[in-house]
Amino acid sequence: MKENNLKKVFLTALMPLIFLIDYSYASEPLPWQLGLQPPAGSIATMANDLHNLLLVVITAISLFVLFLLIYVCVKFRADKNPNPSKRTHNSVLEVLWTVIPVLILVVIAVPSFRLLYYLDKQIEPDMTIKVTGVQWYWNYEYPDQNLGFDSYMISDEDLQPGQKRLLDVDNPLVLPEGSKIKVLIAGNDVLHSFFVPSLAVQEYSVPGKLNEVWMDIPKGEKTYYGQCNQICGINHSYMPIVIKVLTKENYETWLKKARTEFALLEPLSKENLVLAEVKN
Repeated sequence: MKENNLKKVFLTALMPLIFLIDYSYASEPLPWQLGLQPPAGSIATMANDLHNLLLVVITAISLFVLFLLIYVCVKFRADKNPNPSKRTHNSVLEVLWTVIPVLILVVIAVPSFRLLYYLDKQIEPDMTIKVTGVQWYWNYEYPDQNLGFDSYMISDEDLQPGQKRLLDVDNPLVLPEGSKIKVLIAGNDVLHSFFVPSLAVQEYSVPGKLNEVWMDIPKGEKTYYGQCNQICGINHSYMPIVIKVLTKENYETWLKKARTEFALLEPLSKENLVLAEVKN
């Protein structure tokens, strides 16, 4: 029993180190994780900074309100105030509790609007990817390369050593490092959601509509994990997203193989994609 307890203590002490090692190779949800997944790219960094600012603000407000409640309960309790004050108006307090919240909202609005406008800006993408949500898998198309493939979650009985249950897929979305990617998102049947937390990408796939987002992929080979976060049916929880980032040299090597394995029978029409974007 003592040996088992010592092993548990030892493993618990090593958990932070294990997580840090794992972060260098993949961004994924982890047991006992606190906070957001490590941000990757400029969008995720800005979103993480805004989250941290809001966390400080809401914590300060909560502590201040708690202090006021305790102060009022102690100072104005019945045994200390047998004859309570009948004052009903205080101009200074009324001005303060109106102006201070407005100032707090202004402080929050500045980085919030900065992030919103940053997300909405037009970029010169290095490549375009089309993502289609289907019950219950993802389809990825590379219009510039005339290739596409489906991405299914690997079932428990087919998992290989090192693969992650409910997260790994047979064909991940492969992208080159240090690139800006335009992502066109479509739906085939019902609403799905393309969500990759570490890259701060979340957009709905809507049948009959083409949505657009962009993401910048940082340097370094890494694997990013996400999932559909829109309840889309009985197998909603079996739609993981895996983005595998390779160096430009390794990406070109993968691309040569993919052109043979995943070549489309008919070339994708860029004109149709552009027309769909204009309509939406």
